[in-house]
Amino acid sequence: MSDEVRIQEEDFSIEEEVRRLRASSKRIGAVVTFLGTARDFSEGKTIEAIEFEQYAGMALKALKQLRQATLERFDVVDVRIVHRVSTMKPGEQIVLIAVASEHRKEAFEACSWCIDTLKETVPLWKKEITPEGESWVVPHP
Repeated sequence: MSDEVRIQEEDFSIEEEVRRLRASSKRIGAVVTFLGTARDFSEGKTIEAIEFEQYAGMALKALKQLRQATLERFDVVDVRIVHRVSTMKPGEQIVLIAVASEHRKEAFEACSWCIDTLKETVPLWKKEITPEGESWVVPHP
């Protein structure tokens, strides 16, 4: 499993991921992170939990391709992506994207593009669990 891109059930440490990213190069002058967390309310419904599933093998391959595309498209030094597949309660961490560059503008642009593209292209599915039942969420950027 690649250290820069992972899909895992267990939680992750933002601080540890950023430390590893910063250790990849002395050229890094900016690190921008996106942290996606589980909400307790969505589209008028109370959310008790969110469950993420993946298309095994394909999701990791798509995340690796996304990392490579981000590195090629933007003037950045490094990118880390961690996504959980598990059942998460409100407030728990779901996904981390951390982008390092020499300057902040490139890191912000790359991080924003990366999470938007992840939501559009990576075969991960989200099911919301409410007091009324369960329903799969239609992907949206």
